[in-house]
Amino acid sequence: MSGRRAFDGRVVVVTGAGGGLGAAFGRRFARAGARLALVDLSAERCAPTMDALRRDGAECAAYGCDVADESRCRATMAAIAARFGGIDVLINNAGITHRSAFADTDTEVYRRVMAVNFFGPLYCTKAALPSLLERRGLVIAISSIAGIAPLYGRTGYAASKHAVQGLFGSLRAELAGRGVGVLIVCPGFTRTGLSNAALDGDGSVTHHPQSTVGRLATPESVADAVFRAAARDRSLLVLTAVGKATMWLQRLAPALYERLMARALRSELEGRPSA
Repeated sequence: MSGRRAFDGRVVVVTGAGGGLGAAFGRRFARAGARLALVDLSAERCAPTMDALRRDGAECAAYGCDVADESRCRATMAAIAARFGGIDVLINNAGITHRSAFADTDTEVYRRVMAVNFFGPLYCTKAALPSLLERRGLVIAISSIAGIAPLYGRTGYAASKHAVQGLFGSLRAELAGRGVGVLIVCPGFTRTGLSNAALDGDGSVTHHPQSTVGRLATPESVADAVFRAAARDRSLLVLTAVGKATMWLQRLAPALYERLMARALRSELEGRPSA
């Protein structure tokens, strides 16, 4: 492939495919001729995307799976491999977040965030790995700018994304030379439903307003960038100008970054707009 991957006829699995980024990934890879397995908490969540893809001629199937449940992940990946003949690309996209101060956040919220954001990708990748090795496939881990820099009011989310970075960066090193690529993606603030379902410190949906830094990306723009990076077999994709600036400022002047970041986001937990 001369350093490039093609996706025509390849089997692409997308978790968290019921909407937002997951649905956008499905549409983008389908345009390249991929065969899609869409995974969400229930197959019904994927039905609108699946129906639209099928109308456009894509081969597509939907699966219900809680990625925090290891046995369900094993069963789902096995069912996908049986239905499609194998797995070529696994996009670990399912995720949740919270907006709450550390002192006010129940430890159960941390367990839930880690279960979905860290153990979910681990379970799915572990279950899909034999097929990925056989087919010299690709794992795409959707991390976040919060995986490379602190994020005010999201200690659990940032911890889970830092863990994702460590897991998949280390896995890439283990798989080097075996034909399986690992791409870690760090989007910035994106216009999806994730923030609308953010947990509060007690585990309920938060009413804290969300602050953002920079322009919100669209799911389509993120999916297109990820597709191009996957085709080029890249190992890391940091998106948006703010995201790239964050990465470098955190490396070169971490104390300055933390002051600026806290100033921009502190008002979320105070219930008033940023100044």
